[in-house]
Amino acid sequence: MDEITTTVEIADKTGHTTLELTKSETLSRVAASEGSWIFAGDQLVQAEQLAQSNWDTVGTVRIVPALVGGLR
Repeated sequence: MDEITTTVEIADKTGHTTLELTKSETLSRVAASEGSWIFAGDQLVQAEQLAQSNWDTVGTVRIVPALVGGLR
């Protein structure tokens, strides 16, 4: 039986990458992207929430750098 995959979009200092990954591959990418924001199905989630998600319905996962704002 094939593992379910989902589209994972990763934005970082090198640009934008789109991959088709399994749940375990996605969670490995998330762990390696500490400090990034993670979106699943257009909703901001924590890594633990993603790990417990139903992979049949998780939708596109986006890993993006966290935005930092403030005054100078």
